Amino acid sequence: MNNQRLLTGLCCIALSSVALCPVVATERVVSLEEIFLTAETNSVQMRPSFSAEKVAEEEQRVAKSNLLPDIEANLSLSYIGDGFTTKRNFADYQKAPIPHFGNGLGINVTQPVYTGGALTAGIEMAELKSTAARYATDLKRDNLRFTLTGFYLDIYKCTNLRKVVENNLTQARKMLAEMESKFEQGVALRNDITRYELLISNLELQLIKIDNTINILNTNLVVTAGFPEDTHIIPDSAILTRSLPSAGESVWQTEATDNSPAIKLAQSGLDMTRTAEKIVKSEKLPKVGLQAAWTIDGPILVEVPPIDRNLSYWYVGVGVSYNLASLYKSNKALAKSRAEIHKAEEELEATRENISLAVRADYIKYLEAYEELKTQQKSVELADRNYRTTATRYSADMALITDMLDAVNAKLDAEQQLVNAKINIIYYYYKLLFTSGKI
Repeated sequence: MNNQRLLTGLCCIALSSVALCPVVATERVVSLEEIFLTAETNSVQMRPSFSAEKVAEEEQRVAKSNLLPDIEANLSLSYIGDGFTTKRNFADYQKAPIPHFGNGLGINVTQPVYTGGALTAGIEMAELKSTAARYATDLKRDNLRFTLTGFYLDIYKCTNLRKVVENNLTQARKMLAEMESKFEQGVALRNDITRYELLISNLELQLIKIDNTINILNTNLVVTAGFPEDTHIIPDSAILTRSLPSAGESVWQTEATDNSPAIKLAQSGLDMTRTAEKIVKSEKLPKVGLQAAWTIDGPILVEVPPIDRNLSYWYVGVGVSYNLASLYKSNKALAKSRAEIHKAEEELEATRENISLAVRADYIKYLEAYEELKTQQKSVELADRNYRTTATRYSADMALITDMLDAVNAKLDAEQQLVNAKINIIYYYYKLLFTSGKI
């Protein structure tokens, strides 16, 4: 009995320890391309676009089904009351017995032959909607990839900034230890130590802020891309050593003209308005169709007295219909369609212009990022040299604590700006890919 209680107690302790054990995040070194592939299949953001494509495909099948014949069947069962006859002045009333059970059965088949182009234009419209849905998906995919790129590069930037701050914090602590030693020797002021302690406190706070920022960015990245929520993304360091193409602006402009989903989507909008105009024009044309029908009805009520028999007949022929109201209604609809075409043309032109301007701006920023990198590399070299010189002079009691703090801040700022400059080159390269539709 005691052993059973002991075993039960141990099981409870084990289960409670498992429940209290925190979930350890899974660290993974992931490339940007792998993130794109994962988002393609797992991201919730893409699912509405994929569903819209399926809807457009079904709409295309529905439009093609309109080419098939229409088949109408009807069946009726009825109770017919007795009738009566009178003279034209309603005199001489006489009851007219009628068979009470009535039945009707009919089948009508109509095959469209000519609809003024309405059916073919409808199919064309459905195909254009399906194409537009694919372009909309491409645009959504590009936006999602660029958003993920921003999260990814920001994580990389913050990770590198953390290393910079940690290095400066280590140096600051060494300098603080040296100051405390000098203070004990009576050659340093307590105020100098206080200032450096404040510097260390600020660096420690900066580390906390960087960690919080990395945590937020990582959550945004893994949730948006569809990774497990306990995944901790570590950017692939090889991204900084990648050889980036140095194509001229004209090449990027050509790529954007040929591949931009925004331009393709605007072109699809123009094509759909032109097809809509064809459908409006078809309203002014006659409709021709082949018809075949068979009916059987009873009793035969056109005879007096009625004949209690079924009457069956069939026919085949050609049906022609024309909506006379289209002569005065279609002109207004046609004017509206032409206005919509003009609007779509202007939207396409505006989209092309916006994409061209965006490519030019991104290309200039891309080149500027390289120049910024060269400048920041030189700044880090000078700031590091200034820090070493100032530290040597301070150790020899030839510099003030304010000079030392200025040198530390200048070195920290230069190293942070260098990290940003390296990441900016990658960022503006992917920005060019995004704007030109090649991301």
